[in-house]
This record gives sequence, C-alpha cells and structure tokens, in this order.
Amino acid sequence: MASPFVDKVTIEVKAGKGGDGAVSFHREKYVAAGGPDGGDGGRGGDVIFRVDGHMNTLMDFRYKRKFTAANGAPGGGKRCTGKDGESIVLRVPRGTVIRDADSGAVMHDMSSGGDFVVCRGGRGGWGNKRFATATRQTPRFAKPGLPGEEHRVLLELKLLADVGLVGFPNVGKSTLLSVVSNAHPKIANYHFTTLFPNLGVVYIREGESFVLADIPGIIEGASGGAGLGHDFLRHIDRCRLLIHLVDVSGSEGRDPVEDFDAICAELSAWSAELASRPQLVAANKCDLLGEDRTNLERLRAHVEARGCRFFELSAATTQGAMELMRAAQAELDHLPPVTVYEADYVAPEPELGSPEEISIRRDGGTWYCEGAWLARLVASVNFGDYESRMYFDRRLRQAGFFDRLEAEGIRDGDTVSIYDIEFEYQS
Repeated sequence: MASPFVDKVTIEVKAGKGGDGAVSFHREKYVAAGGPDGGDGGRGGDVIFRVDGHMNTLMDFRYKRKFTAANGAPGGGKRCTGKDGESIVLRVPRGTVIRDADSGAVMHDMSSGGDFVVCRGGRGGWGNKRFATATRQTPRFAKPGLPGEEHRVLLELKLLADVGLVGFPNVGKSTLLSVVSNAHPKIANYHFTTLFPNLGVVYIREGESFVLADIPGIIEGASGGAGLGHDFLRHIDRCRLLIHLVDVSGSEGRDPVEDFDAICAELSAWSAELASRPQLVAANKCDLLGEDRTNLERLRAHVEARGCRFFELSAATTQGAMELMRAAQAELDHLPPVTVYEADYVAPEPELGSPEEISIRRDGGTWYCEGAWLARLVASVNFGDYESRMYFDRRLRQAGFFDRLEAEGIRDGDTVSIYDIEFEYQS
C-alpha cells in the first residue's frame, strides 16, 4: 500500500544552546598562583535543511514535529574549549518552500539543492581566563552559553515540474503521463484514482526533455478548498506551461466547453498569475467520438477564440500524444525557467528593552518582575558564582531597580521573583 502523500506540515525547530564557560585555575607543582585557565563553552548545533533527491513527500514530518540540535559542551580546565553541539540535518524533497509559520513569509526555497541553516546554534560562554585583567587576576566567574535560535516553520512542497496536466477527474491525465513518460501512475475508470501528484520525464530527442506532472483532478470550488482543492492546486504554481485535458467523448454526460471554462475559472480564482500561464488544450478520448464530432468542433472554436492551441488526442491509443509533447517542448524553449521563490522573511529585531520597561507586580509578599532587559541580564549571569552575583546586584542598583521597588512599597523580608530566580529583599 502506498504511503500517504504529505505536502504541507508545520514543525518546530530549535538550535542547540552554547556551552557554559568554565571557572578553573591552573594547578601545577612548584607553580604558585597559576592563574585562571577556564575554557570557553562549545557552540550549539545548527538546524539544517538539505535536499534529498529520493524524497517526493514530507511524510517524514507527519508524526514527529519537534526537532532540537545538541547543546554545546561546557568548557574545561587547562583552557580546554567545550565540544561543539552536533547539528541536526532535516532532509526534504526538492521544491520544498520553507516559510515562517506565523507570518507566512518565505525563508528559503529548497530548489537549488544547497543546504539552508534555519536555526543557528548559540555561542559558547567565555571561560574565566578571558576575564583576567591586571586588577582582576583571579576572576571566579564565567559566562553562560547563549540560547540557540528557534522557529515554527511551515514546510510546503511545490513540485518542480515544467508542465502540469490539469483537468477534471477521469479525463485521462494519468493515462497520458503513462504513455509519454517513464512514470507508472495508478489508472482506473473512476474519479480520484490519482490521490497525489505523479511526475514523469518526457524525452523528445537527445538533449530535449522536460518534467511532466499529473495533478489530481480539480473540481468546481477547488480554489475554495472543495474536493482535493488547495492540497494540489499549489503544485501547479511552478509549472511553466499547462496542458489542459478535456473529455470530448460525452461518456459521462458532461459538456466539454463548460468543463474547460470551469477549470479556467478555478485556476483564476486560485491565482490570476496562474490563470495567465500559457496553455495547450487537448481534447481527449477522440477515439470514442464516432461520427458525431459536434462537441469536438464546439470546443475547438471556443478554445481557439481564447488564443490557445488546440490538439486532438486519444491517450489510450497514443494517437496525437507525441505531437502534443513536441508542441509542449517547443513552447518551453522560449518560456522562462521554473519559478524559484525569493526569500522575504525578515527576522524580528531582538528585544533589548530598558530598565525603565521592567514590569513590577505584587502578589502578597512576593514581587514579580519581568522585562526584556531583565531577561537578558539574568541569562548572562552565573548565579553559582559569588562575583557574578555581585555583578548582577550592581547592574540592578545602577539601573535604579531597587529604588523602584522601595518606591512601590517593598519591605525587608519580601520575596523578589525574577523569572526562575528568587531572593529575599534586604535594604
């Protein structure tokens, strides 16, 4: 049984945190006061997207939606730098568009084949050897590693095909793909046999070939999500040329002119640019017409009046199939290349904040304090080290934080809660 086709999924990715710097002092026989030798922490691992030419679906992301790279190792004594965290590589099909899930902006188009780093690992913290100065010869503090980047991203697969076959269900798209290419799609005489796009390479002659995509049948209302709707209209977005198949046999009691107009309306509703894409119109199942060619001639007149080239076709008997493919190749020769989406994502500026923006909220005897400036300060302090704690206290006093607390009415013995840090206030 074929795996379900997954072409749109939202995942969460997070790079590794940088390793903490080390507090260490050189110890050696006969060497007094060897000085600080704490090494820096390692860099956190990145999250990288990579194209896998053997993948044609985002099925690997159907059940696992969170991916986190490894953290950097902490620094060590003897000026040893911690090991960098291992990066995580996520493989996706060629043609996957990576978007920011919140804004919808394009971060990268995985069409060229190059790797894309979506989240960079945090920088490792400095060891105490970096803080030694002439006046501070024995620093007993180090810097913690910085957190890695994290994003919610939307992965959207848009097929990289030169030509897309469009039309109502059961008009013969899969049959045509099977007779002109190396593809082997499932073919049966009922609607929605094709449940996911199929790709095939059409060889015209040496040096001339193109990728043909069989897009599952579109129905009226597809642009609004009816039927397979949005699931597969997106796969036509990159196609340089459309081949519009219309059943003229009347075997299902449908009117070919109405069918043609209905599909064109759905393409236009989905995207005005898509509706303006060049089209070749093929009247399929001509072998079932018999002597009554009324539908065929009506469709021909209607299509040619719109400026589209018209072809007679019988995909089942291959009549007219290669003529249509050669015409498609001739059109492609003077059309621009497959669309590659330009990145328009702008990373938000980090919240620097200021001490004045710290919010203070009292609940009984506990004072809750929050703010971007305060969060950055807390992240930069090693609370296990005395000198680092004194630095934290000095920064708060210089910023007027304690003056604000006293003006708000704090008393000795009250608890001050700053994120995950709590201490008892003493004036």
